[in-house]
Amino acid sequence: MSCYFCQQKIEEIDHQNIELIRRFISSQAKIITPRRTGTCAKHQRQLSKAIKKARITGLLPFTRK
Repeated sequence: MSCYFCQQKIEEIDHQNIELIRRFISSQAKIITPRRTGTCAKHQRQLSKAIKKARITGLLPFTRK
């Protein structure tokens, strides 16, 4: 597996792009590991920051009920 963001040539991951971010969150609202998604370390760090920022701004839930 190769990194989705490297293939699509995405430089920065925007925290407001919820449709993209939801692909990397499990059904329990946990961040999926790079081992399962295939993202590189650089983009995994950006992805986790974007997810956390989206949670704080209220775009994503912290947990699923």
